[in-house]
Amino acid sequence: MRIDGAASAAKSIANPLNGQKASGDDFGQMLMDAIKDVNEVQQKSEALQNDLMAGRPVETANLMIAMQQASTAMNLTLQVRNKLLEAYQEISRMNV
Repeated sequence: MRIDGAASAAKSIANPLNGQKASGDDFGQMLMDAIKDVNEVQQKSEALQNDLMAGRPVETANLMIAMQQASTAMNLTLQVRNKLLEAYQEISRMNV
């Protein structure tokens, strides 16, 4: 009977972050990347709107798609923020 695998499994259970970078950095970086993506979509939409207002040729369909993408991205970001805030409030109400 081999116990090497069981020993490494017990070791990983005892220290789940063994061999991994602290997950807080990854989660924070993931949030920052998502916010940057939302910002880029917003800026793209704003640039197309500015081009249209300046009289430059802009495909109306592309403008509408960019505006809808920006709106959807912002709504998704707000929903994620609301869920995170709700989770934080629920945790803070827990009796320890």
